[in-house]
Amino acid sequence: METRQPATVLPAAKAPTVPKPAAARLVSLDAFRGFIMFWIVGGGAIALGLQALGHSWFTDTVIYQLNHSAWEGLRFYDCIWPSFMLMVGVSIPFSYAKRSLTQTHQQMLFHAVRRFAILMLLGGMRESVSLGSPRLIELSSALQPIAVASLVAFLLVRKSWKFQAIVGASILVGYLLLLALVPVPGVGSVSYQQGANLVYAVDKALLPHRTGEAVFLEGWGTILSTIPCIATTILGLLFGRLLKSQLTPQRKMTIIGTTGLCGLVIGYAISLFVPVVMKMWTTSYGILSASWSCLMFLFFYWIVDVLGYRRWVFVFVIIGMNALAVYLCNTVTRLHEIVGIFTRGPAAAMGPVGPLFAALAFFAVEWSILYWMYKRKLFLTA
Repeated sequence: METRQPATVLPAAKAPTVPKPAAARLVSLDAFRGFIMFWIVGGGAIALGLQALGHSWFTDTVIYQLNHSAWEGLRFYDCIWPSFMLMVGVSIPFSYAKRSLTQTHQQMLFHAVRRFAILMLLGGMRESVSLGSPRLIELSSALQPIAVASLVAFLLVRKSWKFQAIVGASILVGYLLLLALVPVPGVGSVSYQQGANLVYAVDKALLPHRTGEAVFLEGWGTILSTIPCIATTILGLLFGRLLKSQLTPQRKMTIIGTTGLCGLVIGYAISLFVPVVMKMWTTSYGILSASWSCLMFLFFYWIVDVLGYRRWVFVFVIIGMNALAVYLCNTVTRLHEIVGIFTRGPAAAMGPVGPLFAALAFFAVEWSILYWMYKRKLFLTA
């Protein structure tokens, strides 16, 4: 008689833990960042080189757009800083999602505070080297306002989109009312004139030792004008949240495009009463510059991430992935002077072609260094 062995009951196997997928990199953001940075580190010089070959409506228009407005008005170059503020905000939801796979919120908060401190120090170092004297605080340059805005945006990253939008709008409205209702000391009335406005008056009162410097003489604000630029980063934060959502790319593009177009309408309407002044970061300027920036970003998002055409932006991607290194290198490393040692002689012998040759040679060297860093995964970050 056959004896049947009792069945062995095996313990239920635990289902394997599936890690959360890492957030996909937004290549269009790298490309847009590189495109904007290109005009700072090489594009402007190349345009001047082309102009040296002979004036034309095209080169003259490009050169005009690659200079800041003297006071009122809006040019492409006036949108470069806001574009960076916008991109900082867009990147935060992606960075937060990636870090949340391995870090707690408290650890990420520590990183955000550390990043704030590093950017403040780097901004101060860059200005100190550029001016030839110690400058720990320099809010009229991009890095330190980016440090402030990125920290504020991180503190808002877990809030609802409505709360984020209300904070951003409140900053713009509050700043508009501040400049529109508070009389300028020494003037006795509201003023948006260069050297006779509330932004300048606050800087003069709190930083009296610097009123003779070129930054102040040209009308660049520092303390008050840092506040409204935070709103542009919050707009980027909202876009980053949108781009990480499950909405279709077409729906995302519609929202970004509608936001940009509505911003232009609102900004130009406000400009009838509040002049567009970058150096004061007036609310009309803040809205218009942010709107143009988001429309430019929309173009890159459509071409790169929606249509998938990435090869043509590779030059910009290499720059954009190491934007901090690019921004610091010309001031801290004096790369332009080093390259000039080898290009100055040949350029002088080339006549009208010389400036273009020198500009292209410098950009080629700079881009080659960035490509070398890219291939070895060397990225300078805060």
